[in-house]
Amino acid sequence: MRIWISATFLLLGVSSAFADGDVANGERAFSKCSACHSIENPRTRMGPHLMGVVGRPAGSVADYKYSQAMTDAGAGGMAWTEDNLREFLSSPKKKVPGTSMRFFGLWSESEINDLIAYLKTVQAPQ
Repeated sequence: MRIWISATFLLLGVSSAFADGDVANGERAFSKCSACHSIENPRTRMGPHLMGVVGRPAGSVADYKYSQAMTDAGAGGMAWTEDNLREFLSSPKKKVPGTSMRFFGLWSESEINDLIAYLKTVQAPQ
């Protein structure tokens, strides 16, 4: 019984540390996003810039034409919390049916956590 309890606490500790993500790995993971999204300046490409995305309301970059589904999600109160980003990055069309984002999602939970950790370091435009 003690072994089981110790193993449970060990796994909980590892999983909470794992949820923080690795910024360096996240920066590498961002290469999958960089063809469509910018993080260095507040301009749009095929997708909106991701500067300050963590915590930002969905569908809210002024100079980007979002799908109606994403506009509606933002108008309905959806913001890019870590949990919402995690769901969206694993399956964009499942999280926001009708989104125009042409990406099938990331399959690795660790890669998603790393990418979110990296996006948290990217400041909103001044």
